[in-house]
Amino acid sequence: MDLQGRHILLALGGGIACYKAAELCRLLVKEGASVQVVMTEGAQAFITPLTMQALSGRPVVTSLWDTAQPNAMAHINLSREADAILIAPASADTLARLAQGRADDLLSLLCLARQRDRVPLLIAPAMNREMWLHPATQRNLAQVAADGAVLLGVGNGPQACGETGDGRMLEPADLRDDLVAQLQPKRLVGQSVLVTAGPTFEPIDPVRGLTNRSSGKMGFAIARAAAEAGADVTLVAGPVHLPTPRGVRRIDVQSAQQMHDAVLAGLPQRGVFIACAAVADWRPAQVAGQKIKKAEGAAPPSLSFVENPDILAAVAALAQSQSGALYCVGFAAESQDLLANAQAKRVRKAVPLLAANIGPDTFGRDDNALLLVDEHGTLSLPQGRKIDLARQLVAEIARRITREHA
Repeated sequence: MDLQGRHILLALGGGIACYKAAELCRLLVKEGASVQVVMTEGAQAFITPLTMQALSGRPVVTSLWDTAQPNAMAHINLSREADAILIAPASADTLARLAQGRADDLLSLLCLARQRDRVPLLIAPAMNREMWLHPATQRNLAQVAADGAVLLGVGNGPQACGETGDGRMLEPADLRDDLVAQLQPKRLVGQSVLVTAGPTFEPIDPVRGLTNRSSGKMGFAIARAAAEAGADVTLVAGPVHLPTPRGVRRIDVQSAQQMHDAVLAGLPQRGVFIACAAVADWRPAQVAGQKIKKAEGAAPPSLSFVENPDILAAVAALAQSQSGALYCVGFAAESQDLLANAQAKRVRKAVPLLAANIGPDTFGRDDNALLLVDEHGTLSLPQGRKIDLARQLVAEIARRITREHA
């Protein structure tokens, strides 16, 4: 659970998006967080404190003058206990109060009282599209960001008023992921990271092709972990059906040649390249223009193959020419002799770090185990969720980059 042991203060401003806050609270608790809900007077007009108490398992605080607080200082107690404060929804009025430094209600006062170097303040705005675009709101957003808050943006779509446009509160799952990301160590701030993920598809004819069992889940987890660590992340993905991680740019490709071209076109001058995709080594030499039909009694068609470009080797060669400005990480999905094959591949590809696993044990699953191999030896990352392994891998990459640049 990504929020195990974390105490989150979830504050609700007034607005119809309060109905999403109920699901958000449930998701945060499911991730292991303890959630303390604070509601403004406006929020209570849209959803009851009883609902939020039932979901959080804690009494909801609604007043600055809460007599349940032994020292009558709810704003101090609540802000000191929190690991993060998330305002969702943050109405136009809430943003104005924060921008002006108001202190006449519990929500604005506890935000003033928070320890800014320890407790991040995340804001999920929600309002009508015209209110969102109004210069006053945009000024307030800029001021709140300048004061150290993290603005999570808004969604676009139909609104409760019947209009359509920007201003919708982000969905609960997105806000949960943004909160989790905010609390991760920022080990790759300032780094550009390019990740490949998933299989490739090599066509035989218009309806058939050659591919493999890679689901892309490990590569997508790595892209998410790198973004959580503060990196600027681009993900080049083969044909998979996975949602794009928050804050990640995605380029979809099909074949190995397309992936090769996308990688070389988007490769950062400095940063990290992580080749997690399961790229086909060969492709059919010729692709039939029409579906190859089965004929009664005829011999099956024969296929000849040509070798695909070696993406990792090409990038590793570029990295060497750049005197180490680009750090390359390879992946190896093996079926046997994991250590020997991984060590041989690392040397053959000329990369400083290679992560290996037993492919049949992890394809399509949410868990994995990795063996990291470099010139100094090996490090085993035991079986666990792919996102947890991805975060460990990112930490190892960051440590190695720091060591090399020290």
